[in-house]
Amino acid sequence: MTTPVKKPKSPAERPARRMPGWAKALTAVVLVLVVLFAGLRLSVLPGLKDLFGSETRDRSGPALLESIRDISRFDAASGNFQVVVDLEKDAKFLPDAIRGTRTLYVGAGTVDAFVDLGKVGEDDVTVDGGRTSATLRLPHAGLGEPALDPDRSYAVSKQRGLFDRLGDLFSDNPNSEQAVRKLAARHIGEAAEESELKARAEANTTAMLRGLLNSLGFEEVRVTYGT
Repeated sequence: MTTPVKKPKSPAERPARRMPGWAKALTAVVLVLVVLFAGLRLSVLPGLKDLFGSETRDRSGPALLESIRDISRFDAASGNFQVVVDLEKDAKFLPDAIRGTRTLYVGAGTVDAFVDLGKVGEDDVTVDGGRTSATLRLPHAGLGEPALDPDRSYAVSKQRGLFDRLGDLFSDNPNSEQAVRKLAARHIGEAAEESELKARAEANTTAMLRGLLNSLGFEEVRVTYGT
C-alpha cells in the first residue's frame, strides 16, 4: 500500500502571515513622520512650518551696575584690526583623528589710543606773564584693551577628534571658543603696539589742546610728551 504524497501548496494557497500589532503601530508612526518631514521639506502642507518652527526667547536677567569710575583720559584715536587665528591642540601619542582640535577663527575688533590728562600736574603747565604763551608736558599716549566685535568675529571651521566629539555629546562647554577669542585679542593688541596708533593719538591731542587754548586767547601753544 502506497502513501499518497502531498503536493506543496502554491503561494496563493498559503495562509498570509499577519503582522504583529507592535509592528503595525511602528509602521504607522514612521509613515506619519515621513509625511510630516516631507511636508516641511517641500512646503506642501500649510501650517507645518509654524507648528515645528523654532522660537527664540531672551530669558536674561537685568544688567547690574557693579561700579562707576571717573575717566580723565582723552580718547584721541581708534584702530580697527582683523586677525585669522589658527589654533591647534594635539594629544601626545594619539593621532588627530582620535584626540585633538583645530579651530580657524576670524577675530575683528578695535583698540583705542588715549592720553591720560589726569596725570598732568601743576608743574607740567607753564604760562607766561602776559597769558599769551603756554607750554604743556603730557604723558605719552597709551592703548586700551582690545575689544572684539561679536558681529564681525566668527569661527570659520572647527575640526575635532573622535574623543572630543564624543565628549561634546555628553557635556556642553560654553567656553569652547574662549581660547581662540583670547588669542585673537592678544594678536590685535600686539598689532596695535606696532602700529602708528599712539603717534596719531598724540598728534590729535596736540591739535585739540592748541585749538582750545587759541580760542582762550593764547597765541603760542607748545605741547610735549614724556615724563
